[in-house]
Amino acid sequence: MNNEHQESVIGADVEIIGTVKSNGNVRLDGKLEGELLCGGNAVLGKNAEIKGNITATSVSIEGKINGNILAKDKIEMKATATVNGDIKARRLSVEDGVTFVGRSEVNPNSAPTVAPTGSAK
Repeated sequence: MNNEHQESVIGADVEIIGTVKSNGNVRLDGKLEGELLCGGNAVLGKNAEIKGNITATSVSIEGKINGNILAKDKIEMKATATVNGDIKARRLSVEDGVTFVGRSEVNPNSAPTVAPTGSAK
């Protein structure tokens, strides 16, 4: 199976404490207290509440995040997003209504370094 077409879904009624690692795409609508390491794209729904850092290829945010975000390509903040933390990506999209407190580094000419999801720390 091709990882680009696989998506792991974490529902609104799920709470996780710890690190979530995936080589594919992740849609998170629940609560996560810990890191999200995603080899594909991460979609954080309106009900998502994350306390921890996120690393992914691209990140789309509708919910609440308290932590830093490192995206290899793009960070997309939807109108309902609340982000408290620093962000780093090649591209950034911010809709009207977003709450963002932190520093941003957006450089289309260089990809941020993203650690492989399978590596040990």
